[in-house]
Parts: sequence; C-alpha cells; structure tokens
Amino acid sequence: MSDFLHPRIGPGLDPGSDRYSGKHEIVDGSRPSPLEWMRTRRLERENRRADAAHQKVAERLGSLGNEWRVLDLQAAAGSERMSFLAVGPGGVFAVTIKDHGRARVNFAGDVVQIDGRRPKYVQEARRNAKVAAEALSRTAGISVPVVPVLAFGGSGVIAVHGMPKGMIVTSYGELSRVLNARGRRLARSTVDKLYSLATNPTTWTNPPYVPLAERYKWYPDGTVSGDKRSADKDSAA
Repeated sequence: MSDFLHPRIGPGLDPGSDRYSGKHEIVDGSRPSPLEWMRTRRLERENRRADAAHQKVAERLGSLGNEWRVLDLQAAAGSERMSFLAVGPGGVFAVTIKDHGRARVNFAGDVVQIDGRRPKYVQEARRNAKVAAEALSRTAGISVPVVPVLAFGGSGVIAVHGMPKGMIVTSYGELSRVLNARGRRLARSTVDKLYSLATNPTTWTNPPYVPLAERYKWYPDGTVSGDKRSADKDSAA
C-alpha cells in the first residue's frame, strides 16, 4: 500500500537519484533539425552555383574588347548578382543578366513571362541603370546617360511581342556583338575617365550637399577649380 501511495522513481527518471542512468537526454535546441540542415545545405549549394555563374559572366564580359571597361555592380553598388557596368566606345551600359535555362521567355513591352511567372526583370534593369547614371552624373558634375541592358542566358526561345522602350534586350551570347554595334560615341580618354569614376567607392555613396561653386570640376589632372586657379597664378608669377 505504501508503495502504491509513494511510487518509487525508477533509474533514469530522477536526475537527483544516485541511480540516474542518463538514458533520457536533454534535447539541444541550438542544433538545427534535419529539415533545417537540408535547407541550409541546399541554400549553400545554390549560392556557390550562383557565385560561379557570376564569375563566369564577369570573365565572359572581358571579351568585349580592349576598348571596353567592365565593373561588377554587385561589389560596387550593392546590386543583385549578374549586374555589371560596361563602359566603351558605344557608351555606358548597365548590363543585367538573367538565366532562364530552357524555359521560353515571352516579352510584351515591360512584361516578361517565364513559366507562368512575371518577374520584374525590366524594372530591375532600369533601376540598375538609374542608380549608375545618378552616381556617375553626381560625381562628374555633368549628365552621364546610362543605357539599361537586359541579357538572357539560356537555351530557351525568346519571343518578343513589343520591346520595352529605352533599353536593349538581347541574349547573353549576342551581348558582345550588340554593344560593339553601337558605334563610337565616346573617345578613349572619356571611357578611361568614366571608368575611373566608377571604380571610386565614393561615387556610389550619397554625400551631403555641396554648393555648386565648391564642387569638383572634371579636369584631366584631377584638380578642383580653386586649385587650378592657384596653379595658374603661381605659373604666371
């Protein structure tokens, strides 16, 4: 009867007992579950695959030619992967590359449809070009137009029913030919200057307002207007 009213706690159930066997382990909540672990591994694989594709595209853009300069916008301006700035004889282009695999791509103006989805690729390409144009124009002190380019990588068919206005849409394989077909609109010295501005980290930040009279002028030697006047006076003396 006493055993029924006061049941004995068996080994392994009472941590304070000398006979505690430790068979009932405490679950570690900090360890990921098998499902979370699988998701993490899959995400890591996808990121590695995306990084490898990004690097491959960056190397491929080097085939534009010796007169072209290419900047990775992901590193410079924090844009999405596969976003680059190409500066060359034909002008300045913000190139956004999308891989659609074997899926068919349908264009109808600003609308892109792939496998029933409507990704905002056109809007993203225009946004990249706008960010680049504002940054370069602010630093140079003059208007620097940047043309948005949307290039598709993949083997699927691209069907066009009306192109989006003010931008270039092409396949990734034809990108080099399309950009080089733009002619010669910029001199080599201008290309070098614009690329120099683009590679300067301060170009992609939004500095506080500075009065126009005190802003830097875009002289070849990199001096400001006040420095140039002082240099002229010194040479005259």
